Amino acid sequence: MNEKVVNVLKANMWDLATCADGEPNVVPVAFKDVMEDGKLAVGDVFLETTLNNLKAGSGRIAISVYDAKSLEGYQLKGTAEYQAQGALVDAFKAMVEQKFHGAATAKGALLITPEQIIVTTLGAENKKIL
Repeated sequence: MNEKVVNVLKANMWDLATCADGEPNVVPVAFKDVMEDGKLAVGDVFLETTLNNLKAGSGRIAISVYDAKSLEGYQLKGTAEYQAQGALVDAFKAMVEQKFHGAATAKGALLITPEQIIVTTLGAENKKIL
């Protein structure tokens, strides 16, 4: 994953897309991070449908991210695994609880392994696979 993709991922919200039984689902996520190994992490605050779809779809997931000002964007496709405990979950719990002043928490975390990155930016690079 190149630096441009990482910068857009770190600076913007993500939309997670999953599908089960022909019914698509997409949700915005704000509690997320790019890990040093290139995996993507998402805190589970309200991901019930997403998690059910991942179970039904062998963990397949897509992420859309873009900068609303420059329109630079990417679609990432890969697989997700759920973590219910550990340092990553603890970090998301602290982040969510601070943001919502204790009114909400993270129940776990998704760790996503990107397998394909597609440029969605307008122009000659559109649809290019990185």
